[in-house]
Amino acid sequence: MGQMEPIIAFRNFSFKYRSQVEPTLKDINLEIYPGEKVLIVGPSGSGKSTLAHCMNGLVPFSYKGDITGDYQIKGQNPRKLGIFGLSKMVGTVLQDTDGQFIGLTVAEDIAFALENDRVEHQEMKQRVKEAAQMVDVKSLLHHSPRELSGGQKQRVSMAGVMIDDVDILLFDEPLANLDPATGKRAIDLIDHIQKDKNVTIIIIEHRLEDALYRDVDRIIVVGDGQIVADTTPDELLAMDVLEQQGIREPLYLTALKHAGCQITKESRPQHIESMNLEPYRKQMNTWFQSVQLPEKERQTETILEVRDLSFAYTEGQPVLQDVGFKIQKGEMLSIVGKNGAGKSTLSNLICGFLTPAKGAIFLHGEDMKALSIKERGEKIGLVMQNPNQMISKPMIYDEVALGLQVRGVAPDEVKDRVYETLKICGLYPFRNWPVSALSFGQKKRVSIASILVLNPEILILDEPTAGQDYRHYTEIMEFLKKINEEQGITIIMITHDMHLMLEYTDRAIVIADGRMIADDTPSRILTNEQIADTAYLKKTSLYELAVKCGISEPSALVERFIADDRLRRENGK
Repeated sequence: MGQMEPIIAFRNFSFKYRSQVEPTLKDINLEIYPGEKVLIVGPSGSGKSTLAHCMNGLVPFSYKGDITGDYQIKGQNPRKLGIFGLSKMVGTVLQDTDGQFIGLTVAEDIAFALENDRVEHQEMKQRVKEAAQMVDVKSLLHHSPRELSGGQKQRVSMAGVMIDDVDILLFDEPLANLDPATGKRAIDLIDHIQKDKNVTIIIIEHRLEDALYRDVDRIIVVGDGQIVADTTPDELLAMDVLEQQGIREPLYLTALKHAGCQITKESRPQHIESMNLEPYRKQMNTWFQSVQLPEKERQTETILEVRDLSFAYTEGQPVLQDVGFKIQKGEMLSIVGKNGAGKSTLSNLICGFLTPAKGAIFLHGEDMKALSIKERGEKIGLVMQNPNQMISKPMIYDEVALGLQVRGVAPDEVKDRVYETLKICGLYPFRNWPVSALSFGQKKRVSIASILVLNPEILILDEPTAGQDYRHYTEIMEFLKKINEEQGITIIMITHDMHLMLEYTDRAIVIADGRMIADDTPSRILTNEQIADTAYLKKTSLYELAVKCGISEPSALVERFIADDRLRRENGK
């Protein structure tokens, strides 16, 4: 590519935010060429988002700081172009699409950039239609953006960015709020856009395996403000950079490594579908035969029963229909299904925030309809996806004490229970800190602590790991596993994360279009094509690995992998 001019170039580039002592980016040298598709990965706090902000002008126009070295976009200095000039070259689709909507309807929103350019009305209508068709939202043009699901919102923001004929498209964690199948569609769509419009694409993402659903030219790994790798996917997956940086590698590679296989770039590991597994088949089969499955203890005491539950926000349009299941005391289970399937509605019904149209919910065999929300809250705690929606006090101690104070518990007992809970949650050293000084993951723990302090019997968590990198994901999940085992608390997790469901729960309830379509082990659900398709889940790549290695029972491979993986984690490997 020597003869081509790079479209983005950083030379000995460093950036330090005004509020910080150390630079966030240190001595970055990077060139991206026209038409390339580049994936940027790195743990939280590594500087990958700051790098993206330099490309779209948020640095230095919105986030002030000191720049040394040189960077150019399309051969020009971004600081001279200004944020408006840059927006004509770089279009950004944010992780939180809500912050991006301006129009009252989808059509108005997509047309926003053209209105700024005073494009003639007829042409505008035509271009909006074309952009909407490209991202498959043509039927939604007259809807309000607020009525859309996460995946639809994201496609609308893509259309709004594409309509302006920019040269560079930047996607900031496009998969963060999407169910697995919608995530695959988003990656597929980005691939189509790149091919049809020949634009340069930059994707920043935690979920590496999902982001690699379609080919990328290069992966850039950012660690501690520096570029630690910049190479092809096949080369990177054969190195151990991901592991060193705390980034989750694709699941099939972890399984191959557990079996003792040495991954080489010649085996083309970027996709399980096209990977050459011939050199690894024998080792894989030997490992498969050798793994012992642990004995499962059968729980016999039902703590919660949902019986024939139905609910509708609008009459005649049921969100849930005839849902029924039992949960045993001390279980840790997942509730999964596509965006808008009724999962959160189900948790709101269990917590008493909504009243069922028909059916009932029993706690220890007693109908809960007589209990007030406050009484239910002492037995069943709900932890929302975003801790900022739950936290109402500036200081950590006060936040965790609030539930007890409201219930009139004596001050001395409040202090004892708060301290005890903060110790369990690993927050005791921060007991006198303000909440604002904490990271997202620590805030999540504060929101869990404020519920644990009430000694609930059941904890429901909505997307407990959303937006967390692998290290923080593991921390929060190991912590939940610990309180499940040591405190005996029953844990129900609503999640899009197939890894979480496989690694940490022994049972999953699948909801699709308001009905329960499966209640089984995660390994059986994620190797069942029909269930995965109906519920917008993604068949695990371990399924393909089993088939290609000639293992006749894919779900057995998945179960053995999980058993082996848990054992390795417990032994600290």
